[in-house]
Amino acid sequence: MNLLTYDHHGHPTPGLLRGEAIVDLSPVAPDLLTLIDGGAAALARVRALAKTASDALPLAGARLLAPIPIPRRNVICLGKNYAEHARESYEARGEQVVTTEYPVIFTKATTTISGPYDDIAIDDAVSAQMDYEVELAFIIGRPTRRANRAEALAAVFGYTVLNDVTARDLQNLHKQFHIGKSLDGCCPIGPWIVTADAVADPHALRITCRVNGELRQDSAGEVMTFDIPAIIEILSRTMTLLPGDIIATGTPSGVGFARKPPVFLRPGDVVESDIAGIGTLRNRFVAL
Repeated sequence: MNLLTYDHHGHPTPGLLRGEAIVDLSPVAPDLLTLIDGGAAALARVRALAKTASDALPLAGARLLAPIPIPRRNVICLGKNYAEHARESYEARGEQVVTTEYPVIFTKATTTISGPYDDIAIDDAVSAQMDYEVELAFIIGRPTRRANRAEALAAVFGYTVLNDVTARDLQNLHKQFHIGKSLDGCCPIGPWIVTADAVADPHALRITCRVNGELRQDSAGEVMTFDIPAIIEILSRTMTLLPGDIIATGTPSGVGFARKPPVFLRPGDVVESDIAGIGTLRNRFVAL
């Protein structure tokens, strides 16, 4: 199932994608966070409603929001989780390439969340080095603490597309990731959450990013250093993962700052972040 949030007369409303139309899920839950909290029983109600609902809004006429417009807490992210991206990052900074033994963990503030087709502002007074990072993100479906590898994937509610838009100059100036990753609106997500039962192997999904139609990132031939079971196992050793938590798994190689010469996003650029089998984000960058 593809679950989404759309704007209905100014109100975020949960929906189910049925063909090229949206079924209103507000009879099941007021929002997707509440639906995720409801677990298997809530999903069973969604399936029942999908069979009986007669009215549906055409997808083409809807404004989609981020599936979870206001997360309960920061988006949890992994850095340098693809070997080729780690290599290009070290080399672009003139540093020795080292093997990643432990995942790099950081977060993006909740105010970074934006919709799958929203414009994203570039404020030159804040950053002149805005960059793209297409990523597979997964959503936790139940409280999870000390999960072992064998049971980790059972904690996943579903998968979505995320662009970890980054201010590289701020990231470098502050010597840590959070502030350069947390500019308002700089985390488009969507266009929906594909439930875990509909994704046979999340690690086999091809991930690509295009800027103005030019292919910049392509995960073909690249794999995560820490796969999703490992991510859940490592995170849940020290913290309880909560229903609705959004976890981004890292980006493949091809980011702008590692190009020779570096290429950063400018007003008018259109970034398309795509994951085969899930969907595509399309965000235009505009001057503030």
